[in-house]
Amino acid sequence: MTLNVDISNPSGDWSMVKKSSIRAAACAAWNTVKDDETESEVSIVLADDAFIQDLNARFCNKNLPTNVLSFPLLEPGDIGEAQEEGLSLVTPPNPDAPCHLGDIILALTTIVREAEAQEKLLSDHACHLVVHGFLHLLGWDHEAGAAADEMEAKEIAILAGLDIANPYEADANLNEAQA
Repeated sequence: MTLNVDISNPSGDWSMVKKSSIRAAACAAWNTVKDDETESEVSIVLADDAFIQDLNARFCNKNLPTNVLSFPLLEPGDIGEAQEEGLSLVTPPNPDAPCHLGDIILALTTIVREAEAQEKLLSDHACHLVVHGFLHLLGWDHEAGAAADEMEAKEIAILAGLDIANPYEADANLNEAQA
């Protein structure tokens, strides 16, 4: 089970977050859901808010920055069907070539602001968003109650394996303190 992680940095100074941490977060998410030997790859883009705002406006009709965007190459139904049938999540057209799962884009200023407001380490918050974005690539969703709870539990378990505290518990504690 191999995951190639391509990290690019077209904009923003991400020097305070180690690329090895970003890579580890993506691999941890992949390793919890992947159970065959298919070689796959993901692109992670470390950008600034202007970069992600442009993407958010063009593809999501929201003209504002956000912390993370995911662009899967497969439809969630394709992934779900493969999992239900016990098949590989992704079968590349060329069996010798890795299958590209999609792209995850992170926005520096938004993530820094959120980490400070939520009293989290920047690296931990960035890793959480990589895991969150990666699960979206694999068809996970947090729009409905049960699905949201399931995705959140998956994120918490993956992050625990990286020695990163439950980010949702920290949010709840901060909200209680502010009340």
